[in-house]
Amino acid sequence: MKHPFTILAPAKNLAVGQSAIQAGADAVYIGAPKFGARQAAGNSIADIAQLVQDAHRYGVQVLITLNTLLTDAEKVEAVAIANDLYRIGVDALIIQDLSLLNCSLPPIRLHASTQCDNRTAEQVLHLRDLGFKRVVLARELSIDEIRHIHDIVGDSIELEAFVHGALCVCYSGKCYMSEALMNRSANRGCCAQMCRQKYDLLDADMREVVDDNGTPVHQRYLLSLQDMDRSIYLREMIDAGITTFKIEGRLKDADYVTNIVAYYRQKMDAILSSLDMPPSTRYTYSFTPNPEKTFHRGATDYFLHGRTRPMANWDTPKSTGELVTPHTQLHSGDGLCFEDRGFYVNAIQGGRIIPNKPIHIPAGTPLYRNFDIEFQRSLHAERRILTDILFEETPDGFRLTYTPCLAGHPAVSADFAYAKQPADNPERALTVMQQQLSKLGDTIYAVRHIQINSKPYFIPISQLNQWRRNLLEHL
Repeated sequence: MKHPFTILAPAKNLAVGQSAIQAGADAVYIGAPKFGARQAAGNSIADIAQLVQDAHRYGVQVLITLNTLLTDAEKVEAVAIANDLYRIGVDALIIQDLSLLNCSLPPIRLHASTQCDNRTAEQVLHLRDLGFKRVVLARELSIDEIRHIHDIVGDSIELEAFVHGALCVCYSGKCYMSEALMNRSANRGCCAQMCRQKYDLLDADMREVVDDNGTPVHQRYLLSLQDMDRSIYLREMIDAGITTFKIEGRLKDADYVTNIVAYYRQKMDAILSSLDMPPSTRYTYSFTPNPEKTFHRGATDYFLHGRTRPMANWDTPKSTGELVTPHTQLHSGDGLCFEDRGFYVNAIQGGRIIPNKPIHIPAGTPLYRNFDIEFQRSLHAERRILTDILFEETPDGFRLTYTPCLAGHPAVSADFAYAKQPADNPERALTVMQQQLSKLGDTIYAVRHIQINSKPYFIPISQLNQWRRNLLEHL
């Protein structure tokens, strides 16, 4: 059964995309060779074609970011890339520059990037009328604003919203600070990340403002927002009309994507179960997903329920990770930090941390672990398509049928002529049938249910294995 709610994962490259698929993504978005709004995250057509092939085996979609604002001279090349992407079977293009609609784009599904500043129902309806099938809403919208938009547009266009990852201090698609100060346009994919720099806070008389502790706000990370985490609000967002839940991070590595996708997969599967939507896929994790274990600046739901504190971290723009307590088990190789400084653990001796470099930590300073080496080593995920197996008796022998639970994977069936010999141990014979026919090995399938509609006959294990292999080759 294909559920209507999608976890959309980022992919810096082919390998990260493959990791996202195994961890449980319903769709993956990845940068085109050029014009993907991340100059450091372009991908070749060959790599994208391989990702499409890998993803479609599991019913996973591949979306392509082609969402840079373009010059007139670049549009010809952008359209050529779009046609190449269409030929290799990508599922949609995410675009920002609406002038592309006047070009010779292939007949491909279009999604409106959050960079289009999608804050109102009027904008969403306008994009729908232009031919877009989905709109990525602005990150700054509250749950009431999202609900209001859906009440107006209904199901005439899909609504996608960010649920996790880095935040820009400016409105989606309206960041001009980098362009103004550094001549590097965020809408052209080369943001200088001015919101992650240090600033002074001055009043109208150019005097430094003091914080709640009476300390002058001097050289602090005043614009550095914490990371979005809306994981506890997924059901509320579903009820408000969101169908696609987007994880930010096209510059993140596979460890981050594996951990965060697995975290949201488990959250979403719990919701689907409560909605009586049985899974079509089984996920196996060698770790317990935890957002604090990979890149993590702290968490904010970011305007979803109004202006809440804290949204920003004035002490550091870097990953803080998890707070170290007396009960935290540290390891040699862990990374620790306080404020905007960090170090690695060389060893743990008698309850004392031996750092890799001389460092002074004032008494009472909170210490965080932003790199857990044992957790990193444990990160592994596997995805399997659930499959029902039916073994039944025919006049001349037996019929074996494998039926995947995922749409697009047709059942395979074969009849095998075989002389029937009643089993001396009927119970044992049925157990052997179930065991051997359920061994799906290193295929992309896993057994959900097996049904034996046959009397207990003696069939050699080698024969059962041969029949199973025959069906799996076709599957």
